[in-house]
Formats: sequence, C-alpha cells, structure tokens
Amino acid sequence: MNKIYSGAIFLCSVLGISGQEVAWQKDIPSSTQEFLSQITTTIDQQYLISGSSIVPSKGSGNGQNRGYDLRLMKLNQQGETVWEKYFSGNNHDFAASTISTQDGGFAVLATSNSTKGFDKKDDSKGGSDLWLIRINEFSDELWQKTIGSTADEEARAVIQTTDMGFFVAGNRTTGSLSFDSAQNKLPQGARTIGYGSKDVLIVKLDKNGKELSQLILGGKGLDEVEKMIPTKDGGALLGIYSRSKSSPNPSQGGEQNHSTQNSKSFSGYAKSTENFGEGDYWIIKLSKEGKVEWEKNFGGKGDDHLRTLVLTSTGYLIGGESRSERSGNKTVGIEEGTDLWLISLNERGEEIWQKSYNFKNRDVLMGMSVIHNPSADNNQPSTKGILLGGYTQAEGRIESDDETFWMLYLDQNGNEQWRKHVKGESRKREERLSDIKLNRDGSIVLAGTSAEELGKENWKIVKLGDKQIDELIEKQDIKIYPNPVSDYAYVEIGASPNPSKGGESSFEAEILVYDMGGRQLQSLKTKNKVTKINTQNLIQGAYLVTVKMNDNKTASAKLIKK
Repeated sequence: MNKIYSGAIFLCSVLGISGQEVAWQKDIPSSTQEFLSQITTTIDQQYLISGSSIVPSKGSGNGQNRGYDLRLMKLNQQGETVWEKYFSGNNHDFAASTISTQDGGFAVLATSNSTKGFDKKDDSKGGSDLWLIRINEFSDELWQKTIGSTADEEARAVIQTTDMGFFVAGNRTTGSLSFDSAQNKLPQGARTIGYGSKDVLIVKLDKNGKELSQLILGGKGLDEVEKMIPTKDGGALLGIYSRSKSSPNPSQGGEQNHSTQNSKSFSGYAKSTENFGEGDYWIIKLSKEGKVEWEKNFGGKGDDHLRTLVLTSTGYLIGGESRSERSGNKTVGIEEGTDLWLISLNERGEEIWQKSYNFKNRDVLMGMSVIHNPSADNNQPSTKGILLGGYTQAEGRIESDDETFWMLYLDQNGNEQWRKHVKGESRKREERLSDIKLNRDGSIVLAGTSAEELGKENWKIVKLGDKQIDELIEKQDIKIYPNPVSDYAYVEIGASPNPSKGGESSFEAEILVYDMGGRQLQSLKTKNKVTKINTQNLIQGAYLVTVKMNDNKTASAKLIKK
C-alpha cells in the first residue's frame, strides 16, 4: 500500500529504503498458540520478552503445568538469547506487564488462575488473581505476591514508585465486595466498595511486596484499566477504557477510606465524569500516595478504546482507536473502520491538541515512544517526536499490508512525518505487533506474533536501525550512569558505528579505567553500546574512563566513586 502523504517522505513497504535497515530478527517457534505481551528494555540496552506459552513437555522441569505458563526470554543487544525462564502454576497463567527495576532486575505481573503449587507459592484468593513476581537480572526469583479477592481479578500494569515500591493495576469483575482482613476483604460493618460490572483495582506495595493499600475506581457500568505509567512527581497516570456513567449516588462520590487491623487501607473512588458515547478514554492522575488528584473523560458518540500512554515534556500523550465522528469533545473525525486517535494533555489534564490517523480497515495501536532532546532548557519543549506502532486488520476489503507491523512517526505537535510497514527478514500470513520500543541510540525494536495459521503463533522480534530517527537523537560520545557510583556503573557509547567497518554487527570497543595518576586499573572489551562495569574495588575518588573504538576514535569522561 505505497502512497505519498502530504508533508512526509515517500514510503515503501520494502525495508532498506528511506534509511531503514534490519539489524537482526529473532524468530521463536511454537507448535501452539503463543501470547507475546511486552518487550522491556534494560538499563544496559538488552531486552526482556515476556508472554505466555503452553509447554509441550509435561515430564519435568518447567513444563509441569496444566495450562499456559509465564515465559520470559532475555536477549542481548545482538538478539542472542541470554536466558529463558518459565513460571508455572497448575492452571492458566497469563503475563500482562513487565518492568525493569532500579536494581537491574525485573517485576513481572500476570493474571493467575492457579492455586498453590509448582512455581506459585501462594494459594488462590478465589477466582483469578494478580500474580507479581520479582526476579534479579539473572532470572532468579527474589519474592512473589498473590493479590486478589473472591471475585475475578485480571492484571494490566505494574510500575515502580520513587520509594522503590510498586503500584499494580488490574480489573475486578464484580460490583460490590465486602472485605475482611483474613480474606483480603473489608472488615465487617464497613461500607462495600464497587461501582459497576467491572471496576479498576490499584494496589500499592512496598519494595518487599508487602501490601499497603487498595483503591477501587469505577462508575455505573464497565471500566477497564489498559495502561499505567509513572509520572514525574512520583505518582501514576491511569488510562481506562470506560463504558460507565458517573455514580448516581452523591454519597458515593469522591473517595471513601477504610482500614483493617493489619494496617492495610482500602478506599474507593466513584467516577464523576460522564461518558460521551459507547466507550470513552477515562484518564486518572494519582499522587505518590495513591490518591486521586484529577480525572478527565474524552470521547465521541461511538466507541473509543484507549490503549496506551506516554510522558512528554509538556505532560502526557493518550493514544487508542476511535469509531466516533466529530462529537462529544472529539474534534477530529474518522476516515474508515477504526482510526488512531491521539490526545496531548498538559500535566493538569487539559487538552493541548488531538489528531487522527488512518491506515484503512481496523487500525490497532499497540505501542508509543517519545523522542526527547536532553539538552533542551526549561523554556523550550524537549519532545522532538513520537513513534507509534501497531497493525491493521481487514474489515471487508483486504489490503496487501493488513496483518503487518507498522510504524508511524509524528513531530511533537502530532503532524505526520512518515509511515512504514515492517516485514523484517520474512513475513507470514498473520502478524500482529504487541509492543514497540525506541532505544537511546535511535534503533527500534518491534515484538509481536507471526503465524501462517491461527493457533501456531511464533514470537517475532525485529530490531531496526533507522537513520531518520537516529539523526533526531542527540548523543554524547560517552555517558556514565549512575555517577557518582557505589558498586556498578554503566558506560554508554554514543558514537555511531562506522559503516565502512561493518556497522553495528562489527562494533567493538575497549573500556579503560585510569586513576588520577594515569595508572590503568581496568580494561574491558565490549561489542555493546551499553556496558556494565564493576567499581566495587575502587576507593572513593575520581577516575577517568576512556573508550577506544575500532575505528580509532576515543572518548573520555570522569567517574566519581562514592
């Protein structure tokens, strides 16, 4: 579906044109239906792929369960497998969200239908529960927590808080619930919390997994949280797909608080905004304590389904799909099927702009990344561009690029710059993007499923080098973080690989650490743009880190050991 778009460059679905190159592709085969949920970028620019898989082998090891397992796979910067890990219960368990933690490990959130047994250490609370697992960078388990009630909970998102704890977001499928301290319920005599057929559940935990509080949010209808991101002030932004009216009972409006004898607090927040149509975007800002600061509702008369959120220099960007014409507070129409609908908000939730985009048929938005300019001062916006990723499904007429990964690049004001379909090194009949990540060096990683027939989905991960985006990324020759450092530091090499010497595939560098007297203390060879170094044996003071690259370029920076 080649086309010329006003204000954009000429686009072609064949890679290699307009500066886009496949750095590598990783195909992970399967004989069953696989679910790939997310790709998580680590601090040293490696990748954790998370999803759900039925393991054919039932005899021993990780293949013991009787349903879907959580499947984690860590890849290095070259796409090679570092390790693979399964977490098994005795029933279906589905990965929902994974994040990198400040200590270099990961937090994995899943929906669990399993009781105690195999890798699951806590019994079910009743129905499906939220299952949070903390692992280190080598996949060793640190702790796990099962969160739930006698109702069904489904997991959606996890973020780490500024106090090293966690916010966990999910959905609860029953209306009114009563809790008691033994069964994770409100104590006798307390008011029930529940607003509709499905409500949003937010749980705050400390760094060791101790549950501190629960918050239920909802209106009179169905509300599903789709995404949660950390905010600059230590709070969280929730993106909710809402099919709810506001609470009809004024006494239920606002927030109600309850406490239990084990010091956990439970509270509820009734929706006070009204829907404009069948389904709307419902945006809620939480403080770092987990209290609601503001809520906003956006939609037209049709169905508008929120998918994802990102932080920008001016506030937030909200993205999803829309079937609504201009109506409600939606000021852009639709062309065909479902269109992408983006809304830019400031930090108070006030609209800055909204835009609509169309690939024809049913367009599904799965991921969004923002390019930042780190050198911009407070008087100039630092967001330079927005990268979207998704796929398109046929509705009636079939186009040649349906069921293919696509990317859409916008400037900071939402104006389209270019779009591309991504086939990678090969393409199967049905390909659906699950996630997209933009790396600091300007490369892009797309992850999804690829299948010739339904029920046999392979995982497909494609890393692209894109010169158009690379030119927008402001780089330093060398960056060290954290700096000052206590134990381990990361050395990031910002210089681009020399194409005459083979480009990224042949990139090599040597990292040297000198004391202030000029004595060489460490030497480490690397093929990675980001490399972890051990400073535990260094005494307090200043050191010089020098990088020598294979094209004879050198760069140096100062390291402070605490």
